[in-house]
Amino acid sequence: MSAVLSESTPDAGIEVIARAEGQDALLTPPALAFLAGLHGRFESRRRRLLAARRERQAFFDRGGLPDFRADTRAIREGGWRVAPIPRALLDRRVEITGPVDPKMVINALNSGANCYMADFEDSTAPTWARMVEGQRALRAAVAGTLAFTGDTGKAYALKPFEQQAVLIVRPRGWHLDEKHVLVDGERMSASLFDLGLFAFHNSDVLAAKDRGPYFYLPKLQSMEEAVLWNDVLTHIESALGLRRGQMKVTVLVETLPAAFEMDEILHALRERVVGLNCGRWDYIFSYIKTLRAHRDRVLPERAQVTMTQPFLKAYSELLIQTCHRRGAHAMGGMAAQIPIAGDAAANDAAMARVRADKLREAEAGHDGTWVAHPALIGIAREVFDAHMPGPHQHDVAREDVQVTAADPGSGPGQALLAPSRGTITRAGFDGNVEVCVRYLAAWLDGNGCVPIHHLMEDAATAEIARAQLWQWLHRDDLHLDDGTPVDFSLLERALLNLPARLGDRGKLPGGSRISEAIGVLDRLTHADELQEFLTLPAYERLP
Repeated sequence: MSAVLSESTPDAGIEVIARAEGQDALLTPPALAFLAGLHGRFESRRRRLLAARRERQAFFDRGGLPDFRADTRAIREGGWRVAPIPRALLDRRVEITGPVDPKMVINALNSGANCYMADFEDSTAPTWARMVEGQRALRAAVAGTLAFTGDTGKAYALKPFEQQAVLIVRPRGWHLDEKHVLVDGERMSASLFDLGLFAFHNSDVLAAKDRGPYFYLPKLQSMEEAVLWNDVLTHIESALGLRRGQMKVTVLVETLPAAFEMDEILHALRERVVGLNCGRWDYIFSYIKTLRAHRDRVLPERAQVTMTQPFLKAYSELLIQTCHRRGAHAMGGMAAQIPIAGDAAANDAAMARVRADKLREAEAGHDGTWVAHPALIGIAREVFDAHMPGPHQHDVAREDVQVTAADPGSGPGQALLAPSRGTITRAGFDGNVEVCVRYLAAWLDGNGCVPIHHLMEDAATAEIARAQLWQWLHRDDLHLDDGTPVDFSLLERALLNLPARLGDRGKLPGGSRISEAIGVLDRLTHADELQEFLTLPAYERLP
């Protein structure tokens, strides 16, 4: 069904081609006119920047490598700093992340974390119903009226505002469309839809509470993409009567090209940026995808790609150095472990890994970190409280860090493109297949955040597994550590054996979509070209 804009705004040309509970209260004629205006003003620039991404990748596929830009040297060498950080975002030592369903929103805001990143992107499957539900939940949360009753009858309600985590909203990335909203027959940018609709309904309330609005910006690849975001936010501030710079952002550095433009991204957003975040899982995926044609930079299995790998250590420490030089927060990344019920020894080992990861971040100079489960907040807080007595660590300059692009030579430096050590085991190969299939099945069933073998998997971790499989299988010289060739017969055996490994599908999230997910993965891995994002073709299967 479609709902065309009412006669009060007949020239906007915007159309909603789906229905979900409560959407009429969100997608009012003024809200739709506002969204149509964003599309008309910024869509052509978005499309040009996406084309520039494809051109850049073609250069890498021909053998080129990312490097620091010569045309922006003055920005990197300048003495500028970002605008002062607002009081509500000064201390961000523990942030919880998760999807935007009402129960999660309440639990996250009540969790005791400093901030909650409400995620419309990697941990949310973007069905129309979930997108509308998420916007409704956040609007009610901002108003202080959100409540939820579960299937068991348990009631959930918000704590008083002063006890809630600070809300930070992550819209979907520039590469994604919102297929259910058309402007003059064109799909609207999912980024502009998510951020624009939230800002339209909540900016005045949040500004009055001195809470922003605040956003996380995902998957940027260049300074120019940051400039576009800055122009979008400046326009929204003007249109909604906010002061310039009222809307604050943190940028996720989760693509390899962006790691070479951290100074430039901060500079482009300097009136409103408060920090950068090490989005490690997407960053690993981007490293694989960007360097897919470079035979000397194939990564080992995912379990061996830890933050001690040279290319990841260089990335995280350069981010700390860059942010602190500019007066911005350097946020750490996500530990994927979740509590393990019924096995105390395994749970203790998992929590020890979380503690070690957070200790590494705190000692390196990060100003805060992410968790995916409320039970991990105490561990992360304890570690950061012990090593960060103030609200942040901007005084940790990390002047010892010397990072180059590909080759640090014989000196003490590090390289963003350093090859990795490690192997591919049969368990690692089969594990990638299982994660891809189980996550994709759940995602197709509307669930974007899935616990698998005591790890919280989202689109980013599934993308690592999917991209690794494609890269490994399109080489003719790779072997498992036991000498078995990595080829399509190995994939076929893994897919054939998978149903038996999974057991009762009825007990798995998205169990009814397992066969469909196997088919999707099989097609993606056999394709001659690596699909840019798993979620692009899969999105067409969502309602």
